[in-house]
Amino acid sequence: MKRKRGSSSFGILFVFALIIGGALYVYNSSMFERDLPVITLKNSEYWNLKKPLKMEIKDASGVKSYRVVLKSASGETTLYHEQLLMPQPSLQLDITPPRSAYAMKDKNVKIIVEAVDASKWNMLNGNIAKQEFSIKIDKKRPTLNTIANSYKISKGGSALVVFKASDANLKDLYIQTSFGKKFKVEPFYKEGYYISLLAWPVRENNFRATVIATDYAGNVAKAYIPLYLKEKTYKVSKINITDRFLKGKIAQLAEDFAETQGVDEPLEQFKIINEDVRAKNEALIHKITSEVSDEMISDFKINKMYPLKNAQVVATFGDHRKYYYEGNYISESYHLGLDLASNAMAKIKPQNRGRVVFADFNGLYGNMPVIDHGLGLYTIYGHCSSLSVNAGDEIHRNETIANTGKTGYAMGDHLHFGVLVQGIEVRPQEWMDKTWMKLNITNIIKNAKKIIDKN
Repeated sequence: MKRKRGSSSFGILFVFALIIGGALYVYNSSMFERDLPVITLKNSEYWNLKKPLKMEIKDASGVKSYRVVLKSASGETTLYHEQLLMPQPSLQLDITPPRSAYAMKDKNVKIIVEAVDASKWNMLNGNIAKQEFSIKIDKKRPTLNTIANSYKISKGGSALVVFKASDANLKDLYIQTSFGKKFKVEPFYKEGYYISLLAWPVRENNFRATVIATDYAGNVAKAYIPLYLKEKTYKVSKINITDRFLKGKIAQLAEDFAETQGVDEPLEQFKIINEDVRAKNEALIHKITSEVSDEMISDFKINKMYPLKNAQVVATFGDHRKYYYEGNYISESYHLGLDLASNAMAKIKPQNRGRVVFADFNGLYGNMPVIDHGLGLYTIYGHCSSLSVNAGDEIHRNETIANTGKTGYAMGDHLHFGVLVQGIEVRPQEWMDKTWMKLNITNIIKNAKKIIDKN
């Protein structure tokens, strides 16, 4: 009996549909994913053969096996070869060299990685990724040599250091301090030499500075800067707050600051202004004055600073002010500048050239120009009644930049004169002392250049 042609065609179409459906299932199923495992060697350009290389292998279906081989001039060495019982979506590996590797003379090696995933693709064999990384071997630490430095540094004061640093793969170079500050260094005079001003904050009891050099392979060199530490005691003032002061100056200031809006209690207003507003204003100053150029300099000439003619000192640097009301402690602050007063609205004329990096109102400091003198050295001028310069202006010696006043937190017409080294307030008196500047700045640079010229 003959089969009906329609039934035969239907059967063929059904089988064909099954084949197509199966193919589509295989093609779209996660079990048959076709993406190769992703192999990443995070610090792959240089290797000091001490710290492990960080490797990651990832795959959606899971990593089933992997193999890591070190290839050098003497041959290939298998570092890792593992077949996982349970495929892992991500593997974090520390690639360490064999014990014999540190003695090898190779300057360049290769890390070869092969990874297989748990996919059923490729005839159930999975996707296979193979990647090769070229690595430079660098086992030598950078070389550091101190050329010249200031003999001593005082608490709240400054110092200078010149040093040499060399490494074919130099990455980072800075000066680390015991209180967490990292001083930036600037190229000096000839290639491979660097210079930096240092500062010991008045609030820190100890000071230690160390030059740190690191290369791309992770080698680290350290050189302690030999500075004699001179302790200095600063004034501690007990200040009694009066109702007149709270209802006068503080009430006036409280109207201007966002931090005191909605606060009616006078003592709370004072505390917010003295702590929160002050911290905000100082943070801006520190940010502005932390910039250091990375261009090479050949010299650093600076004149003694005295920006206000015939002025009297009315408040000293480093004064630790503690405030009390009716015998109870309320708040405290540090006076981190030198207050100078002469005539009302007197002309302010810096004795050094520089670039104006800020000229605007800054809270408690009132109208405040900031001048960059180079090498991370800045000066600020607070409470000005008017400003004669704008940000970006280049000023010359003895040029009028502003007039004294009582803007901000000032009870009378005066100038708050501040000196900062890479964002740290330092004693202005040092920079107003010709002898100190000669011994700690001028002579250090002169002697360093002589030594460099002999090398």
